[in-house]
Amino acid sequence: MTATAPRKAVRAWISGKVQGVWYRGWTVETAGALGLSGWVRNRSDGTVEALFAGPPEAVDRMLESCRRGPSAAVVRAVTAEPAADPGHGVFEQRATV
Repeated sequence: MTATAPRKAVRAWISGKVQGVWYRGWTVETAGALGLSGWVRNRSDGTVEALFAGPPEAVDRMLESCRRGPSAAVVRAVTAEPAADPGHGVFEQRATV
């Protein structure tokens, strides 16, 4: 019997100047480099929403990176809460809701 590596999943909301500044593209690249699964999308209220899942330390690093974002972003706040783990897979950009 082999033990599976622990995983963590969180849903995050990022507010500030985070749309029209390549935030979603940056998130896909950064999360992919960290080996995370999940998704990112713009919301009609001007925020960005994301689901990050993977090794706990990688999820924590991603959340910390989200506080800065790409160079053109001005992040005011990042809030996160535990979420259901979507399992292993890719990290993708989704349509605006």
